[in-house]
Amino acid sequence: MKLLPSMLLAALGLLWSPASFAQEMPSTCHAVAQSLPKATFVSLKGEAPTRLAARDSGEVRITFVHHSTYRIESPAGVTIETDYSGYNSGSVPRIVTMNKAHSTHFTNNPDPGIEHVLRGWNPEGGKAEHHVTVDDVYIRNVPSDIRDWGGGMEKDANSIFVFETAGLCIGHLGHLHEKLTDAQFADIGRLDVVMVPVDGSWTMSQEGMADMVMRLRSRVVLPMHNFRGRMDRFLAQLPDFAVERRQGPTLVVSMKSLPRKPTVVLLDGV
Repeated sequence: MKLLPSMLLAALGLLWSPASFAQEMPSTCHAVAQSLPKATFVSLKGEAPTRLAARDSGEVRITFVHHSTYRIESPAGVTIETDYSGYNSGSVPRIVTMNKAHSTHFTNNPDPGIEHVLRGWNPEGGKAEHHVTVDDVYIRNVPSDIRDWGGGMEKDANSIFVFETAGLCIGHLGHLHEKLTDAQFADIGRLDVVMVPVDGSWTMSQEGMADMVMRLRSRVVLPMHNFRGRMDRFLAQLPDFAVERRQGPTLVVSMKSLPRKPTVVLLDGV
């Protein structure tokens, strides 16, 4: 029996129906070979119209707010705050992401003006799963485990959030407590910009976190979750990365302005 191309794709589970397309918009940052430890990250051809129009165009503003909270503003003006704990950064964002490790990373009483509150854990149990498109931004998450207060591990209680806009893949590692698996790296895909906790105590060790950063090979590394005296020790773990110290809390970045060499960018206040 000769299989038509559509039949062959369906047999392989690769044919997108309108229902599946609506459920999960195609990512421009995903790996083709999800399970391979050395997967090559490429852009998929079947992009959603909202992101296709914005691909490789426009600038994204990323501002350090405090602790693990960065404010991201897309070219269309969509505002996002990561690890939102209710801290007032000046204006209400349209989207917030949260992780449940400590009260400085989430709030049970988010501002009612926030359109999308994306929790990195599922309050009802199991994995949190987010695939959200707002204007020119697509947001998804990759769950990970965290340590509980008894010294064990709480499954799927943290999420790495990935924000795709203007052709950029921007990742926030959240309150990462353990090394990512090959499958998680493949689910994350390419990250042009990554926000990384660098404390080395409440999250992963600085050596372990540096290993994650080196494997991701993001062009821009934005530290967060820093405590006094620990930044220099973290930077020492990345001898092949450039270091750029900025005046002011905001980085403006686009596909065209990404540095050629992986660079740790220290914004004012980090």
